[in-house]
Amino acid sequence: MNTSRLMHDPLPWFTALLVFFVFGMDALRPVFAAVFPELDRPVFTQDSFPALTAAHLQLVAISSAVAIIVGVGIGIFVTRPAGREFRPMLERVVAIGQTFPPVAVLAVAAPVLGFGEWPALIALALYGLLPIVQSTVAGIESVPGSAREAAEGLGMSAARILRRIELPLAMPVIIAGIRTSVIINIGTAALASTVGARSLGTPIIVGLAGFNTAYIIQGAIVVGLLAIVVDLGFDRLLRFLDRWREAEAPGASAAQVPGTP
Repeated sequence: MNTSRLMHDPLPWFTALLVFFVFGMDALRPVFAAVFPELDRPVFTQDSFPALTAAHLQLVAISSAVAIIVGVGIGIFVTRPAGREFRPMLERVVAIGQTFPPVAVLAVAAPVLGFGEWPALIALALYGLLPIVQSTVAGIESVPGSAREAAEGLGMSAARILRRIELPLAMPVIIAGIRTSVIINIGTAALASTVGARSLGTPIIVGLAGFNTAYIIQGAIVVGLLAIVVDLGFDRLLRFLDRWREAEAPGASAAQVPGTP
């Protein structure tokens, strides 16, 4: 049963493919040489794919962490009584940040901050905000009013209701928004190479500049596989959270007796 489930699980297979292309790209030299016989260098060797993948993941992790902190914070703020009047303005600002092409943000930020990782991090963080803000607001607003009323009846403070009731119930929706944001950033981070940052976009940019289609394909394959693996990982996380919530529900109901703060 476990073996059959493993065979039909796409995550290990795509992870194995990703590892193969990251660490074994040089082994595919004969294949790319046969497909592109006119190229003297059919495999990208100016930098190693493991190093580029690590740098790419670092860009995505840092920018996504910033987007999550800011986005969830904005989503919580605009669903509080003190922040509701700011909701239209903040949503418009975040939406405007999403409409700016990342290349335009990089072009503006690079002369100010210099070439390297900083312009890329700012562009990626801005670009990843909108899905997180929207999912946080939608998740918190989807919490049944009866759950809040019951918590208030037990004497819970607003902060405790947020921490113990609203955020746990809204977590699947919030994580779905984070999932979308991270996947977008994995693809967009390839543009970071245009401002001198190391990423999996380096072979793509070099391939475009040198009319080397093999380099473009190699970079695109690794970026695509990375996005698929991360997306499947988020899917596994959401399934785990659903099972955890189902398992915790009876215990949580029994624990909420009258008189508990």
